[in-house]
Amino acid sequence: MVVPRRVAVVGAGLSDLGRVDDKTELQLHQQAIRRAVADAGLTRDDIDGLCSTGTGVLSPIEVAEYVGLSQRLRHVESSTVGGSTWEFMSRHAASAIALGLVDVVVLSYASTTRADLKRGVRTSNLSFGARDNQQFDAPFGHTLVSKYAMAAQRHMAQYGTTIEQLAEVAVSARANAADNPEAYYRDPITIDDVLSSRPIADPLTKLQCCIRSDGGGAVVLAAEDRARDLAKAPVWILGTGEAVSHVTMSEWPDFTESPCVRSGRDAFAQAGVTPADIDVCQLYDSFTITVLLTLEGLGFCPPGEAGRFVEGGTLRIGGGLPTNTDGGGLSACHPGMRGMFLIVEAVRQLRGESAARQVADARLACVNGTGGWMSSASTMILGVD
Repeated sequence: MVVPRRVAVVGAGLSDLGRVDDKTELQLHQQAIRRAVADAGLTRDDIDGLCSTGTGVLSPIEVAEYVGLSQRLRHVESSTVGGSTWEFMSRHAASAIALGLVDVVVLSYASTTRADLKRGVRTSNLSFGARDNQQFDAPFGHTLVSKYAMAAQRHMAQYGTTIEQLAEVAVSARANAADNPEAYYRDPITIDDVLSSRPIADPLTKLQCCIRSDGGGAVVLAAEDRARDLAKAPVWILGTGEAVSHVTMSEWPDFTESPCVRSGRDAFAQAGVTPADIDVCQLYDSFTITVLLTLEGLGFCPPGEAGRFVEGGTLRIGGGLPTNTDGGGLSACHPGMRGMFLIVEAVRQLRGESAARQVADARLACVNGTGGWMSSASTMILGVD
């Protein structure tokens, strides 16, 4: 009988962030992987698994070839579930490591979506497609932003959530970004600033939408027998969960419920902890409403209460539930899909490496990635000894 091994995140690294005009996606992958592997105290020869997506049809084979790993890999994956991809892949890689199929797995992501603007590529307000099931949404102008706006409108109508409460999510993210030298935007903003910014899709304004940046990130997962001898203290993967919901908006049973209701339930149960035990959260914040639905879905507050929950700076460093401590996708970075950066920031917080933005005595972190338009969710509970 195979006795499952404990699995930890043992390395984390980011590539250059912001607007990176002088590097391709593959170069950002290479930079992030090199930094994460060095952070773990490992070398390229230690890696026998790679999970990646985003560079092309054959990713992660393209990434493996570019960084010189393709001849030594025993575990390869490329999931396509949107921004939650790296939480999904972390779960799958951890399972493979736990069963002894592989020992050390690198997960990586990179994108040049900000630099693409310089080349005249603009995709932020386009439909994701008009084929198959999505043909029924496309004629009605259901862009990505408008789908989240519909969820926000429904939450406001059903629960009395206010536009000011939505705006507080963006204000808190910017406050956290102030102490992050890698954040794209660090200047403070107010609720009035958020509400007076350019309308995008009612009720969402520009400052309630994720920024567009370049950058990449990578994390290294390893089995317990390797993790304890490496350069940094292991950050244990204590619990995971994954769930999907819909592609067509008419198939979303409840516009106010994220599929993280199910992924979170599994992750917390596996970890043997509750939301009340969590010290710091890294939650996908493609839009302000994403955070509210995630807080409710994971059980940090009852359904309909997230608007009131975030009032008074709850999500800020020093608040009751420090969330997106690097500034999140609303202020720090969002290179197309952000799930990787949630894991990197959680690891840094649990290691106590976040300097001025460090959450005091952080021992347990909740990470939740969201993909598509609340189409997928994956939750991780991370902890240190």
